[in-house]
Amino acid sequence: MFLTLPTLLTWARIVAIPLIVGVFYVDIAPGHQNLFATSLFVLVALTDWLDGYLARKLNQTSSFGAFLDPVADKFLVCAALLILLELGRVNALVALVIIGREIAISALREWMAQIGASRSVAVHMVGKLKTTVQMVAIPFLLYDGQLFGLIPTRTWGTWLILAAVVLTIWSMVYYLQKAVPEIRAKAR
Repeated sequence: MFLTLPTLLTWARIVAIPLIVGVFYVDIAPGHQNLFATSLFVLVALTDWLDGYLARKLNQTSSFGAFLDPVADKFLVCAALLILLELGRVNALVALVIIGREIAISALREWMAQIGASRSVAVHMVGKLKTTVQMVAIPFLLYDGQLFGLIPTRTWGTWLILAAVVLTIWSMVYYLQKAVPEIRAKAR
C-alpha cells in the first residue's frame, strides 16, 4: 500500500513542502513569492481531501496511509507557520501553541496506542475543524495582500489563525480529557 494513488498524493504533499518554503528564498518580487507560495499551499492542501476521497472510492485505505496523512498535514502546517513567523506575519506564541499541540497530541496518541487505548484519542470533529481553519488561515497569511482588490488577507488570516489557536487549545483539552480515564485505569 506504499504506492497507491492516495498514498502518492500524500507523499507529494510532503515533497512539496520545500517548494513552498523555497519560494521565499528565490530572487523574485515579494508579491510573486506570496502568490506562488499561496498557490502551491492551496494546491497541496487540496490533496489532503483528494487522497482521502480516492482511498475510500478506490478501496485503497491502509494503516500506512492513515499514519502518513496526518503526518503530512502536520509537516505542511508547521513548515508554513515557521515561514510565516520568519516573515513576521504570525506571532511566535501562535506558532508555539499550534506546533506544541501537534507534538503533544501526536505523543499522546502514540502512548495511548502502546497501552491499547488509541480509540479514546481518535480524530474528533473539533480536531478536523481546527485543521480546516488552519488550512484557510495560512493561505491568507501567505498571500499577504488585497485579494480581488477587496479582501485584506493579512487581517482575515490573522483572525482565522487566532480562531485556529482557540480550536487548537480546545481540541487539545478534549483529547486530554478523553485520555485521562484510560491513563488512570492503566496506572492501577
